[in-house]
Amino acid sequence: MLEVTDIEYIRKEVNKKGCSYSDAGRRTNTDYRTVKKYADQDKFDPSYKKDNSKKNQPAPVMDPVKPTIDKWLKDDMKKKKKYRRTAKRIWQLLKEDGFKGSERSVRNYVSRRKKELLDEGEDASLPLESKPGAAQVDFGEGPFVREGKIVDLPYLVLSFPRSNGFYVQVFESQNQESFLEGLKRFFDKMNGVPRSIRFDNLSPAVQKILADGERELTEGFQAFALHYGFDYEFCNPGAGNEKGHVEAMVKYVRNNFFLPERNVYDLEAFNESLWKEVEDDRYRPHYKEGTLIAELHKEDLDSLYYLPETSYETIRYESLKADKYGFVTVDQRKYSTSPRFAKQRVRVGISYNRIFIFQDDEVIVFHRRMYGREKESMDWVPYLSLMAKRPTALKYTTFFDQLPRPWKEYLDNCTLSEKKAALKLLTKIMKDQQMEKAVEALKTASQRGHPSADAIQQVYHQQMHGRGYRETVAVPQHLPSMPKAHRGMKRYNAFFPSEGVSEHA
Repeated sequence: MLEVTDIEYIRKEVNKKGCSYSDAGRRTNTDYRTVKKYADQDKFDPSYKKDNSKKNQPAPVMDPVKPTIDKWLKDDMKKKKKYRRTAKRIWQLLKEDGFKGSERSVRNYVSRRKKELLDEGEDASLPLESKPGAAQVDFGEGPFVREGKIVDLPYLVLSFPRSNGFYVQVFESQNQESFLEGLKRFFDKMNGVPRSIRFDNLSPAVQKILADGERELTEGFQAFALHYGFDYEFCNPGAGNEKGHVEAMVKYVRNNFFLPERNVYDLEAFNESLWKEVEDDRYRPHYKEGTLIAELHKEDLDSLYYLPETSYETIRYESLKADKYGFVTVDQRKYSTSPRFAKQRVRVGISYNRIFIFQDDEVIVFHRRMYGREKESMDWVPYLSLMAKRPTALKYTTFFDQLPRPWKEYLDNCTLSEKKAALKLLTKIMKDQQMEKAVEALKTASQRGHPSADAIQQVYHQQMHGRGYRETVAVPQHLPSMPKAHRGMKRYNAFFPSEGVSEHA
């Protein structure tokens, strides 16, 4: 807004000296439209303020369709811009339902409502807790019983301060792969993405806190956030109270879901059961509103962005160099590849629960990802073909130590050639992951003494295809001589003489 002295100068130059609007604008560095406005204005008393806003006059054509347009616009705000309906498309859809208004009327309304809806969505005066669809995320830790021992396992919680609704999944580690897998599961379960998520400075997301308070994010988290399109916020260092809601939920989950210690036999099955437990927990009154949390949580779900068309792959890929034995190291734990990759670089896919070894785009070996005290995982299938060529080295491998006793005893009694054949057979069996069947086949085939690899394979094949064991029929060494066979039907016809028909017919 111009100063009073500038307005006086403009009015004097234009109205008294006949200066043009443009000339007066150049002298005062003011747009000519503003010059014209003040030069032509008639009233300047303090009580006079020109109301440029349009009065809410009835619009009999547009008013009936405004709720429909508002619904479409709000729905479109959950989508990527390229998937949103244009004003022209909205007009076309309305016309299909009998709308008689002009395209310009629809364009003007859509333009104004979009601005209003964006202002509502970006209202900075509202605290985070008052916004539906705004979430907080943090890890907690609880005691669980596994294989008879009490162990601490981390669990990831996503909570909505608006409704007090939350989601939880348990993992083996707080690494980036588990962190992103947990978020992905939450989004898939909700069938949507929170508009904003507040985090602590978790190492899976924040690589470094810079001097100006900015964050240097991890590459994996950046890619994940770009894929799903949510806004992210991070607490100031040492200010955990900025995500106080999720911290309270972390404690609530531990106290009400994980104490006393629960037995976990299969972590994936346990996590699957948690979805129902968490859902049932929402059918209690909100501590402040009195309404059921489940009802309030519907507002959060209605405010979510839509999921992207493609699912996010929570796998990190690295190029790692194998040692002389063909092992690669991930998080100080060793995983076997193949002897042909010794001292070479291989492509490794790292997920929260699997390690994949690639050759080109094909997975040749995969391992269960190790946690806890485990330090080495060996898949012997790629090594067995090499071992079949060097069977004398078998007894000095950990593979031999891991074999079931019947197979160890059998291989000890094999000749060199028998051992080679047996190792080739084991290569096939290990690919099927059916060592128990292989032990049964060996025991059955050994009932008549030391069996050949072919005999074991025959029994194994019969067991795998559900036919049970069929004992081989012994063939006599000396067969009786058989009469000479004659071609033609003469001998056959002799068995069926016909009356009145010549023998030589």
